[in-house]
Amino acid sequence: MKSPVIVVAITLTAAILVAASLLIVVGTRKGPGTSTLNAPALQQPVQHAYLV
Repeated sequence: MKSPVIVVAITLTAAILVAASLLIVVGTRKGPGTSTLNAPALQQPVQHAYLV
């Protein structure tokens, strides 16, 4: 029987691999040009509000 530490390490490794693969699949399902991973922030013009 394997020690509990080895079982936990294998389980955590498997969970991390499954989560990473799901993130990759979800990230690549979008059409071209719609990815938000490396998109630059939208440039909004700065509007100054002056209180008088």
